[in-house]
Amino acid sequence: MPSAKNVSQLQTLEEKAKRAKSTILTNYAGLTLAQQTKLRAELRSAGGELVVAKNTLLSRVLNKPELTSQLHGQTGVVFSYDDEVGGIKKLVEFVKNAEKPEIKVGFMGKTMLTLAEIKELAKLPGKMELMSMLISRLQGPAYGLVNTLSATARNLVYAVKAIEKKKAQ
Repeated sequence: MPSAKNVSQLQTLEEKAKRAKSTILTNYAGLTLAQQTKLRAELRSAGGELVVAKNTLLSRVLNKPELTSQLHGQTGVVFSYDDEVGGIKKLVEFVKNAEKPEIKVGFMGKTMLTLAEIKELAKLPGKMELMSMLISRLQGPAYGLVNTLSATARNLVYAVKAIEKKKAQ
């Protein structure tokens, strides 16, 4: 019979997995407490969370048979809630600096991500950056139209001033 603690943790993990837009499995062995605290803070600022759980509970929650080979050792899970790529970017950036934790595998929706794919996703701009780029691209033609329409009036003013200067001489 499962313990109340395991049942509670299983329910919590299921809620987090349902809410997450992307999930990354890591081997957090070797991370100091200070590094874990720093990583958690960075992930929180990007709308993510680092959770440490038993491998058996993770295999039940994630329910992916291809994960059995990855669920060994000290496994930490990074859930990204707000932005699919936000947590991934922070994790990859942290790994570059600290060389830990080791990224095992990830999921975005139902798609399994390899280490190479995770690193490529980390290079993409975030959701807010993409939205601002889209807005600026949509505004570009409008600015061009305004400049073109006002150019005729501007040119007329320049012509009138040139004629005025010529007559003043």
